[in-house]
Amino acid sequence: MANQIIHAEVLGRDGAALQRFFADLFDWKLDTSNPGGYGMTSNEETGIVFGVGPTQDGSAGHVTFYVRVPDIDATLEKATKAGGRVIMPKFNPSPDATLALVADPEGHIIGLSE
Repeated sequence: MANQIIHAEVLGRDGAALQRFFADLFDWKLDTSNPGGYGMTSNEETGIVFGVGPTQDGSAGHVTFYVRVPDIDATLEKATKAGGRVIMPKFNPSPDATLALVADPEGHIIGLSE
């Protein structure tokens, strides 16, 4: 299937508390050995990665899912034509990742990965 969900995340004010909650609730081992302390676990069967951490700006946070698309620019254009808006244009958080964020017409955030 094209345009598959590859990542989901929960971000909030207290990333450590959220990490404990999800780890305890689902018996997940979250790897936080990265500079931001972002906790990640993955499902080997589906390949979906789940992340939990603090928001960058201290806001209440959100739940986001990421979809792998063949062309982020084309998808951003399609989203805006459909009534969405670009939250964060295409960027590279690491050498091997290209991401963008878009909101649906009601403001729900969707991540795009290329």
